[in-house]
Amino acid sequence: MTTFHRRGITEEAAEASIYQACQKLRLPTIKGQFVDLAAAAPRDQMSYLGFLAELLMAECDYRARKASERRIKMAGFPRQKSLREFDFDANSNIDPAVINTLATSDWVRKHLPLCLIGDSGTGKSHLLIALATEAAMAGFKVRYTLAAKLVNELVEAADEKMLTKTIARYGRVDLLCIDELGYMELDRHGAELLFQVLTEREESNSVAIASNEAFSGWTKTFTEPRLCAAIVDRLTYGGNIIETGTHSYRWAKTQAQAATAQKAAAG
Repeated sequence: MTTFHRRGITEEAAEASIYQACQKLRLPTIKGQFVDLAAAAPRDQMSYLGFLAELLMAECDYRARKASERRIKMAGFPRQKSLREFDFDANSNIDPAVINTLATSDWVRKHLPLCLIGDSGTGKSHLLIALATEAAMAGFKVRYTLAAKLVNELVEAADEKMLTKTIARYGRVDLLCIDELGYMELDRHGAELLFQVLTEREESNSVAIASNEAFSGWTKTFTEPRLCAAIVDRLTYGGNIIETGTHSYRWAKTQAQAATAQKAAAG
């Protein structure tokens, strides 16, 4: 056991003791920065309390950053997307002010739903992942999944008598993101299982979805009208609905790039 003395300890011994203590207490940032900060403290006229505060805040910042990275990794996003990368100029249907308000994650804090509706290439999935990433960075537990994948998992869980446990697992996360809802028809059993997940989360945790179908077309996915109406109600009540439009800015960008390449080749 290391013994610390108030007097008579050399600088080298003090550094060695702090290094060992940081290893035992798992304080990697303090371990890596205390020597440089201690050297800078006299020059910056830093008090003992100021020096200690700098070290502890550096450690807190490191832990918060690592925790944020873990939440983002655990969310299972298929790719990284950020709001900084989103081209608002290319899609006039999307109001930057509304998206910036959603980026505060207050809707997740209030357990409200979010629906992103629009054709392919209009930025639905980009916004879904980017806003969910903001929520993860804000401290919320997030889970991303494709609608078909979620339903298949629920069907398999039901067959293996693990449905209750699986629904509870999806119910615990603060934000559940369901992408590509509406791309395929679900049979009644699959639709009912998805409805159970949504019911488990109702008014207790948020759900965000991205769909290429307007709500009027959801009967193609949920073929039983009453069940379809109930699912729409679960996903829209009190929440935010963002319509990303029908014009694919991704396709327009591809065309513009092709035209530019042709001009360059001709010139």
